Amino acid sequence: MKLESIATRFRIDKPEKFRLSKHDPGECCDLSIDKAEAKTMLAEGIARLSTMQEKLYADSRWSVLIVLQAMDAAGKDSLIKHVMSGVNPQGVDVHSFKQPSDEELSHDFLWRVAQRLPANGRIGIFNRSHYEEVLTVRMHPELLKRQKLPPQSAGKALWHQRFKDIRTFEEHLARNGTLVLKFFLNVSRDEQRRRFLDRIEQPGKRWKFSMSDVAERKLWPKYMDAYEDLIRETSRPEAPWFVVPADNKWFTRLVVAGAIVDAMERLKLEFPRVEGKALKELQAVRAALTAEKS
Repeated sequence: MKLESIATRFRIDKPEKFRLSKHDPGECCDLSIDKAEAKTMLAEGIARLSTMQEKLYADSRWSVLIVLQAMDAAGKDSLIKHVMSGVNPQGVDVHSFKQPSDEELSHDFLWRVAQRLPANGRIGIFNRSHYEEVLTVRMHPELLKRQKLPPQSAGKALWHQRFKDIRTFEEHLARNGTLVLKFFLNVSRDEQRRRFLDRIEQPGKRWKFSMSDVAERKLWPKYMDAYEDLIRETSRPEAPWFVVPADNKWFTRLVVAGAIVDAMERLKLEFPRVEGKALKELQAVRAALTAEKS
């Protein structure tokens, strides 16, 4: 089975019919492969991604924005580490969005992400993103108060207004040459519990654990409802969501790698052709270098 055919299964093309409850976090597409085979498949995908990255940089007309959203312990950090392991780090920008600063709060909610968008020829990865504004902020009204919104912008219609703003923002990015790919790493509550316990048991992982993780876990049903809303409202052809099973990290990585490779290959990227005067100059330089005595 090809990586891209695996990834396509998890792209949300009909958001109006999307129900998160119908997506199994433990899904593996009935792949009966061992870890060695999974690593081989991933390595092949990474090699293709590396080639696409070189062409992306040389072509310099497109950029790629990868958005990662998930509950805690879903594996975002390890996903970035493994899937992007074969690309040139000089061409990739990773940004993790924490609680907004005072400066960021003095602007509209999309301002801080706009500052971090990838330039032409580059890949940008958002570890959490503008979607926190319709997730965490929605769960915690006190965070919304910090934004000091005018009265007419803080009513019940706020979340629908933000969905509309996000759709418009991402449509604008797509029109101007940014390939937008969004991944919700769908980890189960039971698997999150297991990973939290693993962090506590292992001294090298304890630093990752925060008591706030437990507090957020209590809001699990509300978060799932919020994720369902945002995916239904913002998965569009120009900026699709992929709901990726995340209970098995090896499979998560295959799906994400396949989706990125497939989308980039569809851009039909090519190395710029050197022709005319520039080609003649290169030929003259080659002749001169060839004629040099070693």
